[in-house]
Amino acid sequence: MLVKTYCAAVNGLEVTTVTVEISIAKGSQFHLTGLADTAVRESYDRIKAALTNNGLTIPSLEITANLSPADIKKEGSAYDLPLAIGILAATGQLSTARLGQYMIVGELGLDGRLQPIRGALPIAIRARKEKFKGLIVPQQNIREAAVVNQLDVYGMETLQDAIGFLNGDDFTFQPTVIDTRREFYEQQSHFDLDFSDVRGQESVKRALEVAAAGGHNLIMIGPPGSGKSMMAKRLPSILPPLSLAESLETTQIHSVAGKLGRDVSLISQRPFRSPHHTISQVALCGGGNNPQPGEISLAHNGVLFCDELPEFSRSVLEVLRQPLEDRRITISRAKYSIDYPASFMFVASMNPCPCGYYGDPTHNCVCTPGQIQRYMNKISGPMLDRIDIHCEIQAVPFAELSKMQPGEPSSAIRERVIAARKIQETRFKDFKGIHCNAQMTERMLHEFAEPDAASLDMLRMAMERLKLSARAYSRILKVARTIADLAGSEKVQSMHIAEAIGYRNLDRGDWAERGV
Repeated sequence: MLVKTYCAAVNGLEVTTVTVEISIAKGSQFHLTGLADTAVRESYDRIKAALTNNGLTIPSLEITANLSPADIKKEGSAYDLPLAIGILAATGQLSTARLGQYMIVGELGLDGRLQPIRGALPIAIRARKEKFKGLIVPQQNIREAAVVNQLDVYGMETLQDAIGFLNGDDFTFQPTVIDTRREFYEQQSHFDLDFSDVRGQESVKRALEVAAAGGHNLIMIGPPGSGKSMMAKRLPSILPPLSLAESLETTQIHSVAGKLGRDVSLISQRPFRSPHHTISQVALCGGGNNPQPGEISLAHNGVLFCDELPEFSRSVLEVLRQPLEDRRITISRAKYSIDYPASFMFVASMNPCPCGYYGDPTHNCVCTPGQIQRYMNKISGPMLDRIDIHCEIQAVPFAELSKMQPGEPSSAIRERVIAARKIQETRFKDFKGIHCNAQMTERMLHEFAEPDAASLDMLRMAMERLKLSARAYSRILKVARTIADLAGSEKVQSMHIAEAIGYRNLDRGDWAERGV
């Protein structure tokens, strides 16, 4: 007897419908074909124990299970449930009437309970695209999968639940319906951290506002305790809210990586990822034997924050160069090639020298010029070129800190950022994939950020003095366009160019002039 059930293979963010074919013949062996990895090949032992512990049996027959298409790699434990259902149907212990209507995924415990899987959201999207009537998932994945409308999603606690439903029990089991839009918008406005906690540092807060308004990369350089990390962690509170499309894309990435909590349906706030400086290349960019998104992709539509940037391995930092430019990362290995989206704001912080007090008025620096130079050289010129805004920060003295009033709240800054982003949305409405000034191409710069004669002279002097590259020139114009948007100016004026040039005052040419 031949029986078919349906599940899905997740490779990167790509999902392929998999047909599980079960054939029964005389004999006493189990054969699994279809390019399955170790976790899938081990499924028979889990299935056998689960069936035995639930009063069901696997007859002593030759069972051949094929996962089609056979040329796509199958990974993970989500194939347990569709294999078990197929075996039960092929041996006459389960009705086959509904098997073609539902996509089925889930890992089996030895007691027959269903365990959560990765990638439930992209699997649900695929099931709807393939016009399945519904999707059966473990109960822990139900809120994640039920985000997809026009698809009946059933959460099951055990194998017996799935058997009962497929045998026609429509009264016990009902599809889960979640008002995702209501929950999504309710959770968008709540932030645990706020810029009102930051006293002083007005110039740095201004730089962060410009960065948020245009989606620009930023680096802060200052002594320990000056508030670099504190302000970086508050950056998501002034970024524009996620759209539903951005939220769905972000949630899919976190779903594939297994980073969603049990009660999460959609990610409603922009991600903030802050990897430790000991992170490896694979953990940062993604990949591995079973390819998973790395920190770069988990920060998609949000912020990737690297604290103490020179402490990261130089080889790890160089991995960032391509995604910072292309906003995608391609992971190529001998057996696979996977693309992940990687459109994020890169924010970094660092000390000005190994001891941290070069240029600090209250502490003496104990580093030699050679030590400072080597420390700064850990960040390559091309890497630094890709960071739009460079700002210095000094610690606020306690005497002044205790007198200062609370800072401007994030909500006020966010309103200005959202207003600037709306201008950019209107500007780029006819350009696919362009949403903010940081994403502008060279042709767009000539159209939307062309400097006047006075600004060109100013730029020429800055290029010569700071020894800037052509890439830095483009990024100055992008930042100037954002500053003009914040000011409500249609044209980029010389004062906007001047402020943008001021955010490039930490290039290598400037370090050389300081004697570093």
